[in-house]
Amino acid sequence: MAVIDGAMGLFATFPVEEVTVLDIAGAVDMTPAAVYYHFASKEQILVEGLRAFCDQMLTEVRAHLPERGDRDGVRNLLVHMLAWNQRNRTAALVYFVSSIGLNQLVEALRREHRLQLVALLREAAKASRGRLGAAEAGVIAVALVSLLETATASMLNQDVAYLGLGGRRFAEAVKQLADRIAGITPSH
Repeated sequence: MAVIDGAMGLFATFPVEEVTVLDIAGAVDMTPAAVYYHFASKEQILVEGLRAFCDQMLTEVRAHLPERGDRDGVRNLLVHMLAWNQRNRTAALVYFVSSIGLNQLVEALRREHRLQLVALLREAAKASRGRLGAAEAGVIAVALVSLLETATASMLNQDVAYLGLGGRRFAEAVKQLADRIAGITPSH
């Protein structure tokens, strides 16, 4: 929906708390009353935008889960998701950077999404590594989610770690760290 897309662009550019419904309406050539007709508040627009992004991200992860025995599967999945987040930069900036800690509703959504990511990355670790106990797979998955979140925020913010390495070397470092976290010796 245009309202959500317009709002996400504003939320990625300005602090969320400074964006108003009037700003959102102006960005999508609507009146504030028309925006309020569809959404109860700016927060509802934000949550719906984040929920759509989370759903898309989970779909992307599911589509790129490694096959059993693919020792490079975890590393490839994480680097693929970094690139996917870069291609979906506006929503990724809002999710990974500007909305963190904003309110309980956003954090509940983030927590729900993280639990689903952990479950998917647990399966990815099992597929790539082979026999793996449930507890160890769970810990690996939590660490991989943290790596994905931190690396994505670093890339989107263009912080000193990202700029110091450059995009290609940064992605290579993420691959190596993903292998170490998962306890996998890459096949090449």
